[in-house]
Amino acid sequence: MHRMPRSTLLLLVLITTQAHAAPAPTVPVAVVGGLVMCGVWPALAEEAERATGLAIDTVAAAPKDQVVPRFASGEADLLLIHGGEATFDLVARGLAAPLTTWAHNRYVILGPAADPAGVGEASDGIEALRRIAHADAPMIGYRDPGSYLVAARLWRAGGLRPGVRQQLPSGAETRHAALIDAGARGAYVIAGEIPVAFGRLPHPGLAVLLDDDPQMRRHFVVVLPGPAHPADAARRARAHRLADYLLGAAGQAALRAANRDGPWIHPNPTARH
Repeated sequence: MHRMPRSTLLLLVLITTQAHAAPAPTVPVAVVGGLVMCGVWPALAEEAERATGLAIDTVAAAPKDQVVPRFASGEADLLLIHGGEATFDLVARGLAAPLTTWAHNRYVILGPAADPAGVGEASDGIEALRRIAHADAPMIGYRDPGSYLVAARLWRAGGLRPGVRQQLPSGAETRHAALIDAGARGAYVIAGEIPVAFGRLPHPGLAVLLDDDPQMRRHFVVVLPGPAHPADAARRARAHRLADYLLGAAGQAALRAANRDGPWIHPNPTARH
């Protein structure tokens, strides 16, 4: 009887073992759409899979009002989103554990290319709003909660009081068309850097005049299951394993590297290492 060479036998055993190996444990994740729009999350998720041995299933990449319910229902076990009222509500309802800051993105000030208030010459966002108020230039005061919060922070930090013309409501039917409205009215407006840069927020007649002020940042948080979340113990453990990577030194370095055409999403310098 012909005997199979030992090396061939070992190869067959290895192939058979790999063919029947258990699939990598999966973590369903929901992320706010901008993380995918700029390409950062797809690149980071790929690296996180290699580093953790987990399979990441991005079940939703959409605006806040769409991804929060996906997490709350248990469809996602980890959520990456801007911290704010929606995430605090998840914690209050027991659906989320205490939040941890993971990263941040930047907001920018846009205005007419002629820039009558001289915002392009301002040293920071507070000085920009001071110039707008001094010139009594028109400004969209409320476009969406994120831009409103950034604007309110700057007005308050500068001890400034906006006039009526700096609190104009947008007349656009949707928040994505608000910048078109601002351009038609020759008004200044605050918006997220990513949707502006990637065309999600068309802005004819407007130019980005100020774009790098630390006070004009919004922070992303890692949202993990709280006691009322439907995830079982095994799912929670996998979500925490992924969160530990994202918040650790290796994950923060991978986040920085994932900004291939940016930077768009900036690591959190105070994340745990």
